[in-house]
Amino acid sequence: MKFSENWLRQHVPTDATREQLAATLTAIGLEVEEVVALGESLDGVVVARIVSAEKHPEADRLQVCQVEIGDGATVQIVCGAPNARAGLKAPLATVGALLPGGMAIKAAKLRGVESFGMLCSAKELGVDPDASGLLELPEDAPVGAPLAQYLGLPDASIEIKLTPNRADCFSVRGIAFDVAAACGSSVVPLDAAPMPALSDAQMAVELDAGAKVPRFVGRAIDGVNARAQTPVWMVERLRRSGIRPISFLVDVTQYVMLELGQPMHAFDRDSLSAPVVVRPARAGEQCKLLDGRTVSLDEDFLVVADSQGGRGARAVALGGIMGGHDTRVTDATVNVFLEAAHWIPSAIIGRGRKLGLHTDAGHRFERGVDPELPRQAVETATRLIVEIAGGVPGPTTEAVLPEHLSAPQPVRLRRERLARVLGLRVADAEVERILSALGLAVAATDEGWSVTAPSRRFDLAIEEDLIEEIARIHGYDAVPTTLPAGAARLIAPSETRVDASVLRRQLAARDYLEAVNYAFVDAGLLATWQAQDGMVPLANPLSAELGAMRTRLLPGLVAALGRNLARQQPRVRLFELGNVFAARAGQAPLETLRIAAVACGDAGAEQWDGKSRPLGFHDLKGDLDSLAALSGARLDYRASQPAWAHPGRSADVYRVDGQGETCLGWIGQLHPRLQRALDLDAEVLGFELDLAPLAQRPLPRAGALSRYPSVRRDLAFVVAQDVPWSALAASVQAAAGPSLRDLVLFDRYQGKGVETGCKSLAMGLILQDESRTLTDRDVEEVVKAVMAAIERDHGAKIRA
Repeated sequence: MKFSENWLRQHVPTDATREQLAATLTAIGLEVEEVVALGESLDGVVVARIVSAEKHPEADRLQVCQVEIGDGATVQIVCGAPNARAGLKAPLATVGALLPGGMAIKAAKLRGVESFGMLCSAKELGVDPDASGLLELPEDAPVGAPLAQYLGLPDASIEIKLTPNRADCFSVRGIAFDVAAACGSSVVPLDAAPMPALSDAQMAVELDAGAKVPRFVGRAIDGVNARAQTPVWMVERLRRSGIRPISFLVDVTQYVMLELGQPMHAFDRDSLSAPVVVRPARAGEQCKLLDGRTVSLDEDFLVVADSQGGRGARAVALGGIMGGHDTRVTDATVNVFLEAAHWIPSAIIGRGRKLGLHTDAGHRFERGVDPELPRQAVETATRLIVEIAGGVPGPTTEAVLPEHLSAPQPVRLRRERLARVLGLRVADAEVERILSALGLAVAATDEGWSVTAPSRRFDLAIEEDLIEEIARIHGYDAVPTTLPAGAARLIAPSETRVDASVLRRQLAARDYLEAVNYAFVDAGLLATWQAQDGMVPLANPLSAELGAMRTRLLPGLVAALGRNLARQQPRVRLFELGNVFAARAGQAPLETLRIAAVACGDAGAEQWDGKSRPLGFHDLKGDLDSLAALSGARLDYRASQPAWAHPGRSADVYRVDGQGETCLGWIGQLHPRLQRALDLDAEVLGFELDLAPLAQRPLPRAGALSRYPSVRRDLAFVVAQDVPWSALAASVQAAAGPSLRDLVLFDRYQGKGVETGCKSLAMGLILQDESRTLTDRDVEEVVKAVMAAIERDHGAKIRA
């Protein structure tokens, strides 16, 4: 929100300096982003009129002007501005003036012709960035008057950043209440006396949109001079608020919006057919907007329609967003129809973005506008139009659905609750002063106050809202810093779960960097991964590239890896902990916390000792096994081939324990086809697992180590090439029984001495009993059972 400092001070008198005012606004939550001083140091700059403009005898682009500066006196000025012409009124810096930026005005000779001053552009005066020509002043500007006095200078353009709950501060008057409370002042009452009707001219208004538009106010004004010049005070306030003046009727509606916060629109009444109907748009309905675009609408939009071709047949404005082209006011307009309506936020949110539009009206209605403002705005605009451009106003027409308008309800504010939350006691008189200055109705009660917020402050609904108002106006710096009293209840972390921070540190120790990606992704990216099942599309996305909730972490993580590769990072290792989302019929999306990692490049960082080698599947498997070791989980890897995975280099990951097995997720290399689609040159490996089952761990229990010696027996088997080690290990563990303490695979061989299509696997069986020393007979029985099991289950044979 940008506004003029002088305009604000007109609504709330205060002795605070500009610097103090800016600091106060920031301190009370209206963060000042920029303060631009305007028209400083304009002594010696006056309103002047060019009497004549002749071509310079020695320069094609210069003119020799005779300029009237008041009291019949004229001076000669050499000027190069393209719009310098006889009859133009413009600012003149006289000899001796010092302009903003330090430019001193002196008498000079330009190409042999004397010049006694300088005709100025807006940029040279520091009032606007426009430097295309002289600042053209209205025809009624008094010649010889100090320019600063005529333009209401010096001034400043102040821009503040608003939080979404402070929609009431999208107006100068809304900001004034906060300033009054913070500076110990009061807001000047607004002159909002109704403008009497001088004719019977009116247009019937009908509401067909229910609760979405519960109030619509209109007024006809006939005989308006649409060519009337916008007063300079209004032009300057608009310009200093970031609004470009267009024409008087348009400027009035913009001015009222900035001052009061109520967007409104002016129609050419002669182009409308009564009655005016507010209704939902029809599917495929077309509407030509003020910017010349013709948009196609659906039932989610609201329109203002007239009855040309039938009741409510023609859409003449896009409700709450932009007026229509065919009924706009022009210089030829004589009869005007003003409208101001209350559009609820849910009926406007996202509609403008859907069409690629962002308007001041839509921005305000999306956040909420005072439902009581429409009549006040129409009365204010009517008065300005009649005073400046003439016209005969008809009666104000108001269509209202009172059942859809809620009245503000009183909120209890307890004295003890206020002191407890803030940690200090604020005097009763100060509480009442703050709340009253903010425009709230305050009634004292035995335990505190009963407070009723005005309709513009719909963010004040509960006691904590009022406490926040007291805190920010009284000053957060006045809240003492004290340690909490009383006993704090400590909650010990559960030993049955590995904390996420431990997993993070483990991956960081293994040379991974943590990434944080948006939970929103491009739906097209999920389709590329063939991971769109269960996708949750967003009804109001920030952009087309963030249009769906992610179903997996890997697409976003690989995209981040790709951006690093594109910036000449050959070895990238990233991980992420985050939620994924899956749609559920008739319910909120299911959220699942997952952990994922991706890597590419060399297995280790470059160093002087040792050769580099490319990252492989088992490198990534080792990283995952290190995570599993934190919870004591035993992982089982089973070959799989999802759509995004490389055939033969991919596996599903299972956690196996005494209660069964749980599929955690996937590990492997991306499919070459997917890598090409993602424009990745390097081979990328990754894993993604559900975090909860991975992080579960049994309660640790202390146990004595066996006093009896262990025995190791090594066996080498020849087995078919396609038999995985995990299947052999399962058979060995089942056959060996409780005496098997550990099983290790220490050799894998293919080649001479092993028939084609087979492989040799050498394993070590480590046997131990807790109650006695194992005998040779015990060991031999276990070995025989193991040999029989793997021969029976897998056709394996002892290698000679």
